[in-house]
Amino acid sequence: MREYLLCLLAAAAVTYLTTPVVERIALRFKVMAAVRDRDVHAEPTPRLGGLAMFFGLLTGLLLASKLPKMGSVFGQADTPMALISGATVIVLLGIVDDKWGLDAPVKLAGQVLAAGLMAAQGISVIWLPFGGTFVVDPVTSVLLTVIIVLVCINAVNFVDGLDGLAAGIVAVAAGAFFAYSYLLSVELGIARATLATLVSALLFGMAVGFLPHNFYRARIFMGDTGSMLLGLLLAAATITLTGQIDPSVVAGPALLPTLLPLIIPLAVMAIPLIDLVMAVIRRTRAGKNPFSPDKQHLHHRLLEMGHSQIRAAFLMYAWTGLIAGTAVAVAFIPFVYAAIGFVIGLGILIWAVKRPSVSKATSTDLMRTGAVR
Repeated sequence: MREYLLCLLAAAAVTYLTTPVVERIALRFKVMAAVRDRDVHAEPTPRLGGLAMFFGLLTGLLLASKLPKMGSVFGQADTPMALISGATVIVLLGIVDDKWGLDAPVKLAGQVLAAGLMAAQGISVIWLPFGGTFVVDPVTSVLLTVIIVLVCINAVNFVDGLDGLAAGIVAVAAGAFFAYSYLLSVELGIARATLATLVSALLFGMAVGFLPHNFYRARIFMGDTGSMLLGLLLAAATITLTGQIDPSVVAGPALLPTLLPLIIPLAVMAIPLIDLVMAVIRRTRAGKNPFSPDKQHLHHRLLEMGHSQIRAAFLMYAWTGLIAGTAVAVAFIPFVYAAIGFVIGLGILIWAVKRPSVSKATSTDLMRTGAVR
């Protein structure tokens, strides 16, 4: 645990300290988020914050490579390089997109390239927990890896609509994923879970280190550089845990333990995935491109209900924590206790959602005048 905490703190510290530098770079080269109809910020804001998080990732990986107890990760030489290769491609893609803007097909091609590089170098789905252990062939392995990466990247990208929202949700999700993968890797001795644990720790540190600069009112946005990087790392942790751990190791007499390696990642990503699916369905039914922007995401609806931007962000954090925390709890405590906790938390959150901090009319007026960004 101590090694993971050291890497987490290093990633957080470097991200926090380099974000002001990146902000100045964004201002110098005019890498700015303009104000659009669907946005809730009232003035152009620097983006490119994902570059600072990338520095935090590299620092955390460098430190981990020097720690003896992390040898099980770095003993597989291709795996860390696979993560760095995919992250580098996605960050370069994000920088270009944040500065000049890219068409959806070009961004999709870049995301596929990043996923393909990771798959080719060792981060890929090897088997699935169906019918015991179902080993997938190389082509299917790459295909599944690319799909998971694309879904995670775009889910985080879609939910990145309020100050601090994406970073906070990813921090909560990474914390839950860390708890699950750590208990498996350390307490149960599953060596292949170590990379998932390390990535989750670094991801948590990067998100927490960036939040002070990005929370309401944000001085800098993460941009597509950050949202795509966070999505890629969530995908890498998911693939490493879900696709490379033999499900028979965690299987018990019931079906649920066998499926947990699949359920946990879905629960951790539940809120971004729900937002992504709803957006695709909504836009497809309207005859629009699934990737065309609109102002009907979950956070937009919370604002329309009368919640302030800060309250809306915390509500989204809480929903993520409830779903992900319950899924992790099911793995280690009796199901009935986890279910009771979920029902109690669900009731509290429903009550909180239905009690906005300001009236709907006031919230709408604030959004129009820029008081709520």
